[in-house]
Amino acid sequence: MFFEYFYTLILALIQGITEFIPVSSSSHLIIFSKELNFSYESLELDVGLHLGSLIAILLYFRKDLIEIKKNKNLPSLLFFGSLPLFIVGFSIYYTGLINYLRNIEIIAWSTLSFGILLYIADKSTMNKKIENNLNFKNIFWIGIFQCLALIPGVSRSGITITSARLIKFNRLDASKISFYLSIPALLGASILGLKEMVNKDLDFNLIIFISSILSFIFSYLTIKYFLIYVQKYSLNIFVYYRIFLALVLFVIIYS
Repeated sequence: MFFEYFYTLILALIQGITEFIPVSSSSHLIIFSKELNFSYESLELDVGLHLGSLIAILLYFRKDLIEIKKNKNLPSLLFFGSLPLFIVGFSIYYTGLINYLRNIEIIAWSTLSFGILLYIADKSTMNKKIENNLNFKNIFWIGIFQCLALIPGVSRSGITITSARLIKFNRLDASKISFYLSIPALLGASILGLKEMVNKDLDFNLIIFISSILSFIFSYLTIKYFLIYVQKYSLNIFVYYRIFLALVLFVIIYS
């Protein structure tokens, strides 16, 4: 039992840190669980951890969400931008295709390829801002790209920031768009898993509860300091990390 709670702590730490930076939280969770043979590694546990991240982002951006009158279109923009993910996600979840995507070889190649794409997108100087330039055309473009995050290793944060940068949003506002879009994405993922969670035994439900709290703490701190970071520096450090991780995975897979 001790090790189950210890693993949950580590998984919550991974989820909280990697959910909002462009390195793919799901890939890290899958790798950690597989390598250590953690019996509670599952889609349901992912959802429990995502719930903590959801609460963190709602709390962090509470003022933006309360003062919605500054951008009356924001709720409809987020809904419209999330539609592609909901449709595609629903399809692969109920067909079982999502389970076939959760393997280390796919993670390795997607980590490398989408890391390179992030590097390309982040190279240019771009100055579009949310208040002036976020419209239905732009949010739909980002929403289409967000569907790729269903592939472990792509990173939902990474692909939404990448697509926002490709259409010339500045680094800070691209990050905020990514965070805003995570609200319906995390909410949808959590709802899908809640039905399965209620059928688990008490220990598993307690682990889900604990992991959500820990994930909330780590997520909140990550959101705060990531937004500070992107105002001063490029995203190259995350690109280098993705390349390094991919190379390590290639050695494991093909050696």
